[in-house]
Amino acid sequence: MPPFFPASNPCKIDMRSLDEFATAKLGEIERSNLRRTLVETTRVTGIWVERHGRRLLSFCCNDYLNLTHHPAIKEAAIAALRTYGIGAGASRLVTGNHPLFAELEARLARVKETDAACVFGSGYLANLGIIPTLVGPGDLVLIDELAHACLWAGARLSHAAVVPFRHVDVAHAEMLLRELRGRHRRALIATDGVFSMDGDLAPLPALAALAQRHDAWLLADDAHGLGVVGGGRGSNFAHGKKADVPLQMGTLSKALGAYGGYLCASAAVIDLMRNRARTLIYSTGLPPPIVAAASAALDLIERQPAYAALPLTKAKAFARRAGLAEPVSPIVPIVIGAPEAAIAASRLLEQHGFLVAAIRPPTVPAGTARLRLTFTAQHPDDEIERLAALVRRRILEQAPATAVAAQ
Repeated sequence: MPPFFPASNPCKIDMRSLDEFATAKLGEIERSNLRRTLVETTRVTGIWVERHGRRLLSFCCNDYLNLTHHPAIKEAAIAALRTYGIGAGASRLVTGNHPLFAELEARLARVKETDAACVFGSGYLANLGIIPTLVGPGDLVLIDELAHACLWAGARLSHAAVVPFRHVDVAHAEMLLRELRGRHRRALIATDGVFSMDGDLAPLPALAALAQRHDAWLLADDAHGLGVVGGGRGSNFAHGKKADVPLQMGTLSKALGAYGGYLCASAAVIDLMRNRARTLIYSTGLPPPIVAAASAALDLIERQPAYAALPLTKAKAFARRAGLAEPVSPIVPIVIGAPEAAIAASRLLEQHGFLVAAIRPPTVPAGTARLRLTFTAQHPDDEIERLAALVRRRILEQAPATAVAAQ
């Protein structure tokens, strides 16, 4: 019998075509000013970073409450590390459900006013698991055209019919439901709660009412809402009263400063996720120190609502000084237009000591490359004022006529 791996292979495939393909694609990306590179950057504190030997004040991080470096949050993680070790070892359904998970899920459900909650390995994994568990072939997913990539990915993975509606346009969503709902067994409406690139809020009360009228289920991704809007409880609490959102999804990696994703919903829905959500069943559980840190962060947000309000307060102060419309979240985008112009604006700010990322397609639609500024609880007021003056004089007043200050 010949060996499984022959000593020589006269039919060896020449894999140069793979590198040729990759090089050609990179060339296309480069010519469009859309090539991305990883830049070595050390986060020194929640707001300060070191890059290329320089200390920069970061306005591009989603650590809205600077809890990644908060002493109490770090101590909670360290204590869990010493007691329980680094990793979970396997899926929670295999190794058993660590008590830290039960504690975190109970706290999430309490904050979101739902019966139960389920924690996933990340926000992206959550949406890849949630949507295909609820809908499939023969069903309909109606999705905001600017929804996050993971909502789109989960919708497409479900093999349901995926139909976008115009951004935050409830009338357009209703028109589509009237036309399409009768053709499908089940219908899901998917949207961000706070849109990550524009900083605006989804009209959740109106979407919730629309969903009820047409027997559809509403899923809101609150990645950028929990901890910073709605009194810290998230986007479904940011409209004067709680919006009736049966599927409240989000992450632990933004304002909570930890990592992971979650779904808050009814007990029946959560039990279904534990039985059918593939990204939960077939993924190793979160590390115990991360789970402990997220629980400690929720405690802090509940105890200190005034602190949780600071990112939005500082974003409003910046917008007022820069001459922009008042934001409704800590995210303030400035749409420049062309990718190369957004890159140039980002470099200008870096020269003055500010780290602000240039966001380019495909993350945002073509022609809307932008600066995306995010404000945190610990950003110094005098630096916010200096940044606002620089943006107003050197970017907004000198931008081409096509540039738009978002919102």
